[in-house]
Amino acid sequence: MAAPEAPPLALLVGLVAPLSLFFLGYRMIPAVREFVLSADLRVVVGLQAWRWAGFGFLSLYTYKVLPGIFAWPAGLGDMAIGVTAPLVLATMLRRPDFAASKSFVAWNLSGILDLAVAVSIGAVVPRFAPNLFAGASPGPMTHLPLILIPAFLVPTFLMLHLTALLQARRLSR
Repeated sequence: MAAPEAPPLALLVGLVAPLSLFFLGYRMIPAVREFVLSADLRVVVGLQAWRWAGFGFLSLYTYKVLPGIFAWPAGLGDMAIGVTAPLVLATMLRRPDFAASKSFVAWNLSGILDLAVAVSIGAVVPRFAPNLFAGASPGPMTHLPLILIPAFLVPTFLMLHLTALLQARRLSR
């Protein structure tokens, strides 16, 4: 078991390994590339609505399970993407060309930025500024069931955003 101040290497592997396999598969295996580029964007965008569950971070903060410096940005960022996903989907249904727009790209980049910020705060702040966690610890995020968020959901949502961006790039050509 790693020391509390040690960087969360297992979480890093849990995040980076699936993303690396996604990129390798996309670049090197034509069937994977075709699968990514043919995925139904309506489903890809619709799945992002699940990020409304970021509200759970705020609930865990209320009960002093997670620190506010992590829970607020991670929770509000996820909720923003989750609540806007149906709006983006509705726009795509009305205007199929929306998937090639700068607004669609910006929404996906915002979703990626939110995930990157949450992961960075969870990994970097405890290591370099532990006082900012004010008595709470990110430790619960390293145990079941919460470990499923950084080790499964974050990579999954990142791959969905990347799939949308890859398709948007192809559509804009």
